[in-house]
Amino acid sequence: MARGQQKIQSQQKAQEKKKKMMKGKAADQKVAAAKKLIYQCTVCKTQMPDPKTYKQHFESKHPKSPMPDEIKDM
Repeated sequence: MARGQQKIQSQQKAQEKKKKMMKGKAADQKVAAAKKLIYQCTVCKTQMPDPKTYKQHFESKHPKSPMPDEIKDM
């Protein structure tokens, strides 16, 4: 019966280790994703990674609003 207890302890230890790895990894991914979101819509405050996406968003979501200067020349 001793091996059964060791197996359970080993599984618990592996599970805790996996949780710690995933916890740190998730935080890194969130930080990296936040850094990539550079442009922010002036109307709805949605963030976008590049000016092309920003222009598409603005044309489709806010057609009646005047286009911001930063994406007019694109």
